[in-house]
Amino acid sequence: MKERMVPGEGGGKIMTIILTEGPYRSQYADIAYNMAKSALKMGYGVNMFLYMDATHIPKKEQNPHSFPNVAHEFRKLIAMGADVRVCVRCATARGHSCTEKPYIKGVKITNVYDIPEWVKESDKVISLG
Repeated sequence: MKERMVPGEGGGKIMTIILTEGPYRSQYADIAYNMAKSALKMGYGVNMFLYMDATHIPKKEQNPHSFPNVAHEFRKLIAMGADVRVCVRCATARGHSCTEKPYIKGVKITNVYDIPEWVKESDKVISLG
């Protein structure tokens, strides 16, 4: 993984967030969103790896009635430059078929082997879940 040089206070630093908890059960998705948004505004590069139930977060066509739509929030992060990836094994185990493109645009479906490289290159690593 190459370091992203992002202008701003972050000075090219990278923050990685590993999220394991799904949306609407806890505030972890909202916390991750707010931390990532702040880091991006400060000039950090942001990696987000969605593992286990967190693979539900960027699913297209969510329609929560009593909560903010987390997929819409994560779409904003991707537009700001965040690299958002989901675990392929976790996604398929939860019924998200990779061939049907279940996720919002910009989400990459990958494997857990990205995590060690991200941790190695990151200045900050946060695990939520």
